[in-house]
Amino acid sequence: MQAVLQFQYLPRTYSSAGLSVFRLLLFVIISAAASISVFSQISTSPDGQTLTIDDAPEMRVIAFSKTVIIKKHVQEVFVWGGDVVIEGRVEGDVAVIGGTVTQAADAYIGGAVIVFGGVYKFEAAEPLRGEGKETIMIGAFEDELRTLAQNPSQMLAPQWTLAFAAQRILSVLFWFVVTLGVATIAPGAVSRAIARFHLSPAKVIGLGLAGLILTTVVVSAGLGLLPDYVSALLGLMAFALIMLAYVFGRVALQVSTGKLLQKRLTKGRSEAVAILLGVVTWTVLLSVPYFWTLALLALFSAGIGLVLTLRPSDRWRST
Repeated sequence: MQAVLQFQYLPRTYSSAGLSVFRLLLFVIISAAASISVFSQISTSPDGQTLTIDDAPEMRVIAFSKTVIIKKHVQEVFVWGGDVVIEGRVEGDVAVIGGTVTQAADAYIGGAVIVFGGVYKFEAAEPLRGEGKETIMIGAFEDELRTLAQNPSQMLAPQWTLAFAAQRILSVLFWFVVTLGVATIAPGAVSRAIARFHLSPAKVIGLGLAGLILTTVVVSAGLGLLPDYVSALLGLMAFALIMLAYVFGRVALQVSTGKLLQKRLTKGRSEAVAILLGVVTWTVLLSVPYFWTLALLALFSAGIGLVLTLRPSDRWRST
C-alpha cells in the first residue's frame, strides 16, 4: 500500500515541476521575443552618436549626449546634450536640455515642446501639433549643458579657470552684501538663530534634513495627484520657502563662522570683517570638488532647521 502511494505521488510532483519549468521557459522566450521586437526598432550609427528610432509607439526615449532621429512613431522623447529630429510622430512631450528640436514638414508632436539651452525649429509654416499644447524655449547655456551631459563628473568637480574664479569673486561680493543687509535689518533674528545652532547643531540639521525630504516627497506626490495649477502653485510655494530658508541659514552660518574665525585670528570686533571671513570661508567650501555637495546640503538643512525651530521674540510674545 505504501509503494502504491509513493508511485502515485511522485509522478504528480514531477509533472508539476515540469509544468513550472515549461512556463518559465515560455516566459523567457516571450520576453526575449518582445525585447528583440523593441530593439529591432532602434539602430545606432557607427560612431555611436546617433540613435534612429523606427516604429515603437509605446516607447519613451531617453538619451544623453546623442542625436535622436524619430522615423515613424514613439510615445515621448527626452534628450540631454543632444539634438532631436522628428520625422514621424510623437504622441507625447518632447523635451531637450542643451540641444535643438527639429520638426520635419509632415511630422507631428502631440504634447508640449520644452527646450532649455537650445532652439525649436520646424520646416512647415504651421507645424503639426496637439491642440492647446505649449512650447517652452529658453535659448541659453547650450554649449555648457552639452559639455555637462558629455562629462557629468564636471558638475561635481568643476575646473578652476579664470571664469570660475570670477564667478567665485562675484559670489563673495553678493553674499557679503546680502549677509550684511540681513544682519543689519534683523540682528535679533540672526543672533537667536546662531545661538540655537550652537546649542544643538545636530538637532537643527536633523530637523532641516527631515523637512527637506518631506517637502520633496509631498511636492513630488502632488505633481502626480493634484490638478496642474494646484501642483504648480504648491511647487512654487515650496521652492520659495526652501530658498528663503536657505538664505537665512547661510546668513546665520556665515556670521557664526566669521565671528569664530575672527576670535581665533584677530582681536578685533568688526562685524563687517567677521561677515567677510564667513562669506569667504563658505564660498571656498562650496568650491571644493565633490565636497561642495555636502556643504550645500548642510546649508539647506541648517536653514530649514533654523526656520522650524524659530521662536518668537519677547516683544512679539508681549503683543
